[in-house]
Amino acid sequence: MRKRKIDLHVHTYYSDGTFSPEKVISEAKKRGLSAVAICDHDCVEGIEEAKKAGAKHGVEVIPGVEVTCEKDGLEIHMLGYFIDIESRPIIDLITVLRDKRIKRIYDMVDRLKNYNVNISPHKVFALSPKGAVSRMHLASAIYNEGFVSSIKEAFAKYIGDKAPCYVSRFEVSPESAIDAILKSKGVPVYAHPNVMGRDDLIPGFAKAGLRGIEVYHSEHNRWTEEHYLNVAHKFGLLVTGGSDCHGAGKGRILMGGVTMPYSTLEDLKREAEDVRKNQDA
Repeated sequence: MRKRKIDLHVHTYYSDGTFSPEKVISEAKKRGLSAVAICDHDCVEGIEEAKKAGAKHGVEVIPGVEVTCEKDGLEIHMLGYFIDIESRPIIDLITVLRDKRIKRIYDMVDRLKNYNVNISPHKVFALSPKGAVSRMHLASAIYNEGFVSSIKEAFAKYIGDKAPCYVSRFEVSPESAIDAILKSKGVPVYAHPNVMGRDDLIPGFAKAGLRGIEVYHSEHNRWTEEHYLNVAHKFGLLVTGGSDCHGAGKGRILMGGVTMPYSTLEDLKREAEDVRKNQDA
């Protein structure tokens, strides 16, 4: 019997992915995945489309979100699984974040002018007509206008975390994100912790209600996985994993490049049920 595999971290063009929800799900089917979690950045608009495509293709769709947070000047991401996408706490949170994303683009466009890189913000927003605008869209606009030879160069030279035109505007704390996810009856999971590099924050996240940690990720190596397995066990956190596939862009990480057994989804469902009981109590 074929083992059922799942990918718990996939993006669509509603954030900085390149594929529609329909395309994501059809690709998941081709790659033999039984289930995928749609986790767009600060955006849930693609969930219903994905569910319809899932029913069509026979792929289970987990409603999710990847919330952008900030702690001590560091950008941190929190995944929320099985959220109620109509819940006021999550809607209010992503509305705040969307407004901050828009302002951030205007601020970075202004900084780029100091380096003779003149980009119309409207051209950036045109690349993100569906949902949350991101640095990926700005990098694409810089590339499209001929100021760099690649998306990678746009990040390295201008808008990467340590580049001169970078602007941080995500003043939502991880603890606030965890709280909003829980109040939306979702399961909060710390995304790609090695990318963030702040293990010292994990005890505080656990105290705030964190339920899981993304141990398996396309940017984690074997040593990293072993390390975060130990961290998960230490704090009693659920172990999750996913490719963080963005489609044709962002390094062309393939959907299903990182998978988990279906039993992980069963564990996640039990965790979600526990959250619901606690919220309804």
